Amino acid sequence: MESTFRPAFLLMLVTAAAAQDDHCKCPTNKWALCDSNSGSCICTMFGSNQRLDCSTLTSKCLLMKAEINRSGSRNFPKPEHGFLDNDGLYNPDCEASGIFKARQCNETDTCWCVNSAGVRRTDKGDINLRCSELVRTNWIFIRLKHQERQNAFSESDVANSLRQLIQNRYMLHQKFIPTIEYDSPFIRIDLKQNVSQKSYRDVDIADVAYYFEKDIKGAPIFHLNDAFNISVNEEPLDIEEILIYYVDEKNPEFSMKRLTAGVIAVVVVVILAIITGITVLVITRRRKTGKYEKVEIKEMGVMRSGQNA
Repeated sequence: MESTFRPAFLLMLVTAAAAQDDHCKCPTNKWALCDSNSGSCICTMFGSNQRLDCSTLTSKCLLMKAEINRSGSRNFPKPEHGFLDNDGLYNPDCEASGIFKARQCNETDTCWCVNSAGVRRTDKGDINLRCSELVRTNWIFIRLKHQERQNAFSESDVANSLRQLIQNRYMLHQKFIPTIEYDSPFIRIDLKQNVSQKSYRDVDIADVAYYFEKDIKGAPIFHLNDAFNISVNEEPLDIEEILIYYVDEKNPEFSMKRLTAGVIAVVVVVILAIITGITVLVITRRRKTGKYEKVEIKEMGVMRSGQNA
């Protein structure tokens, strides 16, 4: 009897341990590494070993670091004269609190300054570049476009559905969502949050935007079984495009080198239009002046012939 009981008891222990490990997960972060050996579920972040609070969103800085490191690929040497464009996803330096460090650099000692959303706000420089502060992003403008449909949604229904989604899924208080506008097929969402408005427990709008973007692009960060979907009155709101714009408390510090080809083209067209306008004006004045001179000469000739008579 004892020999039969012991294996059964061990099987129960293994099953209980497996069940405990199955419950030791971070619901807000599927990239978290969780351990229950100490009697409680402790989760740390892959790529940085940072202790996580799984009752709220993980900071964007730690998420980017995990995403850039989670592939586990070999570090192949870079080609000679090769360089990296670090706009977008890069391996960031994070403070102990999880926020971005104001200055970011890559392995080639190219450095730049970022805002609190981790987005570059200066030209790139060398290792001597200094960033005096981490400038806060206090306004995030999200532009969505849904697939073409026969009938447009009601603007109020779209706004209510997205407001509830952002509040419930991403834990952002509605006071930080001042505007949601809809003009089929485009949707505008404003997230605004100053330092003075944000309490310790409030999620950051930059983290919300990052989670939301990942959900829209089919790469959710949440450790949830249910699939992400947006619906309006039980009809799917199929998003096919998302653009996110960041507005900081202080203007970015880009030089003319930052101008895109499109902006440069517009500037060139404007300059050419001005030059053409000035040229036309000068030619027109010269023609008018020539006519006046001919009339004056003719009148002088008539006067002289009258005098001779």
